[in-house]
Amino acid sequence: MTAYAAESPLAVAANELDTTVGAAGQLRAQVLLDRAHFSPGEIDGFAGSNQRRAVRGYQQAKALPVTGDLDAGTWAALNADMAPVLVAYALTVEDVGQNYASLPQDMMEQGKLKSLGFESIEEALGERFHASPALLRKLNPTADFSKAGTQLQVPNVVGVAAPAKATKVVVDKSDSTLTLVDAAGNPFAQYPVSSGSQHDPLPLGEWKIVATAVNPTFHYNPALFWDADPTHARATLAAGPNNPVGTRWIDLSKPHYGLHGTAEPASIGKTQSHGCVRLTNWDVERVAAAIGPDVVVVMQE
Repeated sequence: MTAYAAESPLAVAANELDTTVGAAGQLRAQVLLDRAHFSPGEIDGFAGSNQRRAVRGYQQAKALPVTGDLDAGTWAALNADMAPVLVAYALTVEDVGQNYASLPQDMMEQGKLKSLGFESIEEALGERFHASPALLRKLNPTADFSKAGTQLQVPNVVGVAAPAKATKVVVDKSDSTLTLVDAAGNPFAQYPVSSGSQHDPLPLGEWKIVATAVNPTFHYNPALFWDADPTHARATLAAGPNNPVGTRWIDLSKPHYGLHGTAEPASIGKTQSHGCVRLTNWDVERVAAAIGPDVVVVMQE
């Protein structure tokens, strides 16, 4: 059953079928874009660069005027998805019983840990529901996040069907996006990325997917990082959602390069990387579901 928290105007208004571009409208747009596989990245209810990229990609795929704006035609197409934007979720014993702990920033200290798990329940729930921890708090201002059975309002993004199989992946550095393309050359899904930097440029050209790894460890080699601490040595960092490559590594034919997740979903599309292509953990899982070995990955400026 869907329920809306009476104390949260965002939760109430986000289910209305209108073209408002206030906080509730932005939240609605982001959830619908996520469900349509045109990801706005971390859902936060604020209009930003990732949302605008998602809107542009969605408009192009739907043969709408490509403006990046939430105009009437775009709202009409998005609102064909009539599923509730927010749904009720009850915290479980497992949710509140995890061993949440702050993680050290230093790579060598992280290498001493047996797992790189979530630091808070809000972070864990944000990952599951593709939302910023701040948004979850805003939607549930009086909720006790430490108590099993607490009812929350969360973005309705779980259980969405996986995207179709892609025949090509296009990473566009200038637009900070990764696009899935079908056999006819049509884009049908898009995700924000961080890709390359001045020190570690994106390797332009065509590569192929070699393999994928779920919950990978991270083999830290300071010699490969221009900004590494000179006192650091090689280390293997344990798996976990806060591992530097997140929950999935998609290996490319270019040595040392891949598509992967991140420990910092809010940074995607807004910061640079060390050459690889970073996505939120939930987006890289959707990409992984849509590709296979030998799929071509085009990297372009």
